[in-house]
Amino acid sequence: MSYKSRAILIGVLSALFFAVTFVLNRSMSLDGGSWLWTASFRYYWMILLLLPILALRNELKPLCQHMRLHWWRWLLWSTVGFGIFYGGLTYASSFAPGWLLASTWQITIIAGVCLAPFLGNTHNKLSRNSILFSLLILLGVFIVQIPQAKAVSTAALLKSVVPITLAAFAYPLGNRKMMQLVDGQLSALQRLCGMTLASLPCWILLSATAIAQHDIPSGNLLFQTFLIALFSGVIATWLFFKATDLVRNDQKSLAAVEATQSTEVIFALIGEVLILHAVIPDPLSMLGIGIVILGMILHSRKS
Repeated sequence: MSYKSRAILIGVLSALFFAVTFVLNRSMSLDGGSWLWTASFRYYWMILLLLPILALRNELKPLCQHMRLHWWRWLLWSTVGFGIFYGGLTYASSFAPGWLLASTWQITIIAGVCLAPFLGNTHNKLSRNSILFSLLILLGVFIVQIPQAKAVSTAALLKSVVPITLAAFAYPLGNRKMMQLVDGQLSALQRLCGMTLASLPCWILLSATAIAQHDIPSGNLLFQTFLIALFSGVIATWLFFKATDLVRNDQKSLAAVEATQSTEVIFALIGEVLILHAVIPDPLSMLGIGIVILGMILHSRKS
């Protein structure tokens, strides 16, 4: 199996675990949980989970040394890649079902294509196929949004679409800038732990805002954010980082790996129907989801 095929398979597996985020965030939102606590506690739990693992692997000291040398870049790109990304994701979950957010989230694929020329990757240009398949995925996202646009107010739609779009650009930007900074010197797990630690000021700020609003997290929210931290924050993100690390010097393969995240739509939809008893999307939305998945398949096979 080639390194690209291996990276794509790992990417699909990470999408399965990432889908937990969309389902449980929606569940907590329906229960009245604050997005401020939902976002913050995912990363608090992740720190508690990751630090002992790195300590046992003797990987904590090299990480701390690297972070001290490049502290401001760790702080900046971790805030972008984790803070803006997940803050936008959890805020949007208050206004739309998880499967819809998972569909809109696929804008991150076209975001990765748009960002490539600005990240010093001009020596390894994307093919015309990569751009066309990314646009196909974007078309599917727009089709998915049509029924939703008819059913809700413009304000509610913007409150879900705008934060997700911002998050979709922030995640690949932060991830790619950190890959450039680390440049293979640290493992995917070290990079994950380092970005979690460096984004801590963002989560403390959100928590302080929640406390100022006299909002206290429930026991159910604490449990569900722990599950998100474990399955999505640690397992899924580590798998995704591992997949992108495998192809970090190949922009075409990197775009294909990022495209595997479109399978989150299927996993999130199944999860919401089974766990939250959500209504199955109408035929037009299903057509849009199908186009998104087709774009992902073409991306992974033909790019």
